[in-house]
Amino acid sequence: MKNQRVLVTGGAGFIGANAANHLARDNDVIAIDDEYLGTPENLAEEVTYRNRSVLDEGLPTDVDVVYHLAALSSYAMHEENPQLGARVNVEGFVNVTEQARRDGCDTVVYASTSSIYGDRTEPSPESMDIAVNTGYEASKLAREQYAEYFSSHYDMATAGMRFFSVYQGYDGAEGHKGEYANVVAQFADDIAHGRRPELYGDGTQTRDFTHVDDVVRALEAAGQERLSGIYNVGTEEAYSFNTLVDMLNEELGTDIDPTYVENPIPESVYVHDTYADITKLRGVTGWEPQTSFSEGLAKVCSPYQ
Repeated sequence: MKNQRVLVTGGAGFIGANAANHLARDNDVIAIDDEYLGTPENLAEEVTYRNRSVLDEGLPTDVDVVYHLAALSSYAMHEENPQLGARVNVEGFVNVTEQARRDGCDTVVYASTSSIYGDRTEPSPESMDIAVNTGYEASKLAREQYAEYFSSHYDMATAGMRFFSVYQGYDGAEGHKGEYANVVAQFADDIAHGRRPELYGDGTQTRDFTHVDDVVRALEAAGQERLSGIYNVGTEEAYSFNTLVDMLNEELGTDIDPTYVENPIPESVYVHDTYADITKLRGVTGWEPQTSFSEGLAKVCSPYQ
């Protein structure tokens, strides 16, 4: 994507800052964030930053493409305050998209979630049945429904990206997320500092871990191609938490065993396994993940070595 005017909501956060910084190399990028989980320190100087909420009026939506990545992005956040979760994730999406429509922007790429697939040890295509077990999942599914409305009623291009387990490490923009960071970042930091990482249950749960660089490339492709519909963003590989700890120990040259603790999240809502099917996104854009898991872990561990 080149020479476009772009808005990134949640632009000072983890995925948002990575997207904004990447796109700013060849485009005019504005990032907005309420700084709940983000910080402007994550942004390159080429990005125009404004401290705004997605619930505000008068947002800078006079752009060619909106990347709507702002969200309360965890189960815990929604359980603590379901009303706020719905306002930010659902009303915020509608507010931003409607302002963009009124300003003449017809392309919105937004963050959804793979959590709605539930437990999957086989690849999850976008066409499979989905279920909602948490407020977080409900809010993301509501986004998808509203996006379909804007697409069918106003002929907007609205692409929902169902992210799988996105990671970067504490040395990048993910560092500001702290306890809400991906387990890759948390476990790497624990092991590098001689702490035993805490694994829920027996550590056999699996994730399709996807490096943020690949996610950013997928976002760019969706905006460039003006996609509509739902698309998985993953790697078509899955690793257990036990394997993750082993690989981090090997990368860091350490030998630290994990501690197994009782899962604080109810089993009825905890997603034990995730596994992406990326056939659809690959088919329409040619996108492929380029960072293998071992390469990604090397990037995560590099600052500690």
